[in-house]
Amino acid sequence: MTIRVLVADDQMMVREGFSVLLNAMPGIEVVGEAVNGREAVAKVRELAPDVVLMDIRMPELNGIEATREIVAADGAAKVLVLTTFDLDEYVYQALRAGASGFLLKDASARQLADGVRVVAAGEALLAPSVTKRLITEFSKLSDAPRLPSSAQAAYGDLTERETEVLVLIAQGLSNAEIAERLVVAESTIKTHVSRVLVKLGLRDRTQAAVFAYEARLVTPA
Repeated sequence: MTIRVLVADDQMMVREGFSVLLNAMPGIEVVGEAVNGREAVAKVRELAPDVVLMDIRMPELNGIEATREIVAADGAAKVLVLTTFDLDEYVYQALRAGASGFLLKDASARQLADGVRVVAAGEALLAPSVTKRLITEFSKLSDAPRLPSSAQAAYGDLTERETEVLVLIAQGLSNAEIAERLVVAESTIKTHVSRVLVKLGLRDRTQAAVFAYEARLVTPA
């Protein structure tokens, strides 16, 4: 099946460049472009893309708020945040708003296409080591967000094994790597991950990683 992509960026050269690169990739089609967050939200409703490449700093409505609205609409679109800097506090906010991951704007054509495919397939951590570094860095800040009481209560519903899986997700391990670490079948890990997401009310693995860091289940290096 062809992956339908919407590119949202206020810079025309960036939009057109990404569109050309992605349209040249097999199994990917750019179905639309947006010049700001407000237009991105509207075009998601209109075009129903599978993946939105979302810039953060845009006029009218920034990428964080646009991501929050798209996720709240409970559609199928996954948001892949685009950023110039890999340690941008706005990226962290976007992940908390429901983005499925992030990608640097200097990524190669192959990395861009691979990122789109991974997010479309439901996997969230595009580059576990970089995402982990981002989350770790901002969890060190004195004003780093803390979990609300409702989330703390939900955390108490996790079994010991589900908590163990959550920690390994935050460390950037894939399902296959977690299965190898715990010496169980990969299908078993998929079941645990699904239960963790449902119990905590999270959308995907990226939000699970954010949760684990904010709950201090993983100690920043």
